[in-house]
Amino acid sequence: QVQLKESGGGLVQAGGSLRLRCAASGRTFWRYAMGWFRQAPGKEREFVAASSGESYYAASVRGRFAISRDDTENAVYLQMNSLKPEDTAVYYCAADAHDPTIAASYAYWGQGTQVTVSS
Repeated sequence: QVQLKESGGGLVQAGGSLRLRCAASGRTFWRYAMGWFRQAPGKEREFVAASSGESYYAASVRGRFAISRDDTENAVYLQMNSLKPEDTAVYYCAADAHDPTIAASYAYWGQGTQVTVSS
């Protein structure tokens, strides 16, 4: 069983930065693919970034966001730069997937953290 807890969300102006952190329980954290997804009001949950041997990014965030992980701390991070109002959403951390870009592939999810980007 893996428990995930996101932190680092908040309100930021367009062009600003935020760093999200996802803390995970579990002794085999290093084995897991880890992903970040987001869901805006009235929209489906969408892939943002994932780390599974290599890094994967949605086209909408490539070059602005960066995923990293620290297996010694059982944590994964999402550095978000040059934020835009359309990045506003609840951001979710997910763990353990056979396809790291597909939400339905993940076994474990966090509760989410709100990111709001004002124009």
